[in-house]
Amino acid sequence: MAREKRHDILFEPIKLGPKTLKNRFWQVPHCNGAGSDKPGMQASFRGMKAEGGWGAVFTEVCFITHDSDIHPWVGSKIIDEGDVRNLSLMCDSIHAHGGLAGVELTHATSFGFNAETREPTRAASQIPHEFEPMASARAMTIKEIRQIQREHVDGALRARAAGFDLLTLFVGLATIPQHFLYRSHNKRTDEYGGSFENRCRFTRELLEMMREEIDDCAIGIRFPIDTLPEPFGLGDLGTKAEDEGVAFIKAMDDLVDYWDINIGTLNWGEDAGSSRFFDSNHQAQYTQHAKKASKKPVINVGRFTDPEVMIKAINSGQCDIIGAARPSIADPFLPKKIEEGRYNDIRECIGCNICVSRWEKGGPPIWCTQNPTSGEEYRRGWHPEKYIPTKNPDLPIVVVGAGPAGLECAMTLGLRGYNTVHLIEAEAEIGGHLRWVSKLPNFGAWKRVIDWRETQIRTKTNVQIILNNRLNYQDVLECGAERIVFATGSNWDETGMSSLLHDYIAGADASKPEICNPEQYCVHGKKLGKRVLVIDNDPYYMGSAMAELIAENGHEVTYATYGETVGPYLRLVLEEQRMLMRLLELGVTTIHQHVAVAVENGNATLVDIWKGEEMTVEYDSVMLVTHRTSNCDLYDQLQGSPDEMSNAGIKSIHLIGDAHTPNVIAQATFSGTRLAREFDADNP
Repeated sequence: MAREKRHDILFEPIKLGPKTLKNRFWQVPHCNGAGSDKPGMQASFRGMKAEGGWGAVFTEVCFITHDSDIHPWVGSKIIDEGDVRNLSLMCDSIHAHGGLAGVELTHATSFGFNAETREPTRAASQIPHEFEPMASARAMTIKEIRQIQREHVDGALRARAAGFDLLTLFVGLATIPQHFLYRSHNKRTDEYGGSFENRCRFTRELLEMMREEIDDCAIGIRFPIDTLPEPFGLGDLGTKAEDEGVAFIKAMDDLVDYWDINIGTLNWGEDAGSSRFFDSNHQAQYTQHAKKASKKPVINVGRFTDPEVMIKAINSGQCDIIGAARPSIADPFLPKKIEEGRYNDIRECIGCNICVSRWEKGGPPIWCTQNPTSGEEYRRGWHPEKYIPTKNPDLPIVVVGAGPAGLECAMTLGLRGYNTVHLIEAEAEIGGHLRWVSKLPNFGAWKRVIDWRETQIRTKTNVQIILNNRLNYQDVLECGAERIVFATGSNWDETGMSSLLHDYIAGADASKPEICNPEQYCVHGKKLGKRVLVIDNDPYYMGSAMAELIAENGHEVTYATYGETVGPYLRLVLEEQRMLMRLLELGVTTIHQHVAVAVENGNATLVDIWKGEEMTVEYDSVMLVTHRTSNCDLYDQLQGSPDEMSNAGIKSIHLIGDAHTPNVIAQATFSGTRLAREFDADNP
């Protein structure tokens, strides 16, 4: 299928100094949990992007010295010959598919607590770091500035030796060049502080040094052009796009071959904005200024998944190259699918930021809701576009439940060539809990999890989807399948069992008219009174989402949580600040760090988790968001009846997704693909 001609512009080559980018697709630096200490994982992960058509593929932050250790967060290192050898594997894997290999040269300055190396670190000024407790740094002398500039150049030389084509100097977040540039971090009174020209001096001198010794690699800068107004950024002490942002680009333009532009600070929820709060290309109002100031190619990010949005950004003069992190994780083959006109096959990022949360937890290997093979390319040998054909295509299989896990499992079985797979769903629509979650305020992009898998099933497999068929025990015995997969999901608890107390909240029984859980409200339409108390014991989004929805529907809402603000996992997916602000805008009363112990006769008893003091909240209705319980009765019953299974010709049963253990959607899709990819194994 031919692509739309208007998309041809995306596949024009771009000159970057001595290098040529084969198209306009650029995987910007992002972490994956591999660093340089897991070279096989790193090479396979990045190489997959190059195979999928990304013209440039980068490391994550890559540290150049021993005093730039951000442990336990995982970045790459280019400090010694071992790192050069390890990262050369990544370069080779990218080059094998015609891509350019890029590195983001970084020194984390006072953000580097150096917990592993125990080295004291260096900075422009000696100010404790605002995000890393107990971290500070030495204010460098002129001699020490020369030394760290030299160390940057040496790091770049090692990167070139490893095979990198694109050397990006990171001037953002928490880096030495950024700390010299920003007034918030630079309090010097010598030639490196004070005026804008002085604050640029460190970076300009460093680039000049790199240019003197390196002429066969493209050299560029990654730069947040706007550090944003308060409360999201640094306000007047940072950089504004139309002011010092543009001025910095003009001051360095003659020394670089490209600009990788984004926005924000270490409070990076405005940069990697989730789909609940930001549309695609949401940074344009800031990043568009870069192209007006530079004569060099400019890269922009903004969760680009739609080629129409991409070409608009290019044709409008906003940027030259489409940068992406999360979309490249969700679909490493996004460029190739656009190139080949396979638009319906694009596995669009849903902007849930589960990938981000893995970094925020300290750098465990990456997860992705849409692409469960992400991070498993090396360890398990998984490929997002290739499926090992089964040797037993006529094996009769039933998958019970068409939520994320069931859809992923049935789709993967079908793509492996199993011809007699029946996906049986009790409801009138597929999707499981995403049928209603995707209808919550601003969760619409999450429906892509359902839509993409349905498209693949209906266009590329022989899987039969059967709706409105709620199986009972006898139905399962008589279904004729040799192997049965239960992906029957979970439901929000109705009993009042508190995951915090490991005991029941007195009176919290959702069979009562005044007590409700999310499904009762959103799916079954249970009515709520005027004053609603939302009890949020869930660490993720549901409690605050219920408060938002109920407030939008005109109720007076009190939101009570054990956390500091809202569900603690929202901090890890960069939604905490925006979500709390949204509740306050809606007039929701918030009660933090309290645990509900009783809801009886219109009065809820909450206990302060620190003082043990009780408070009372009056309510007309209670929204109970405690925890989810697995729907696994059919599986458990069959597992306890091996003789009946054998007599029915059932050779094996399997339990996946929330039906096994409730978790995030990424774990559901992972469990579905893992079972299907291992289905021929002795013990899948």
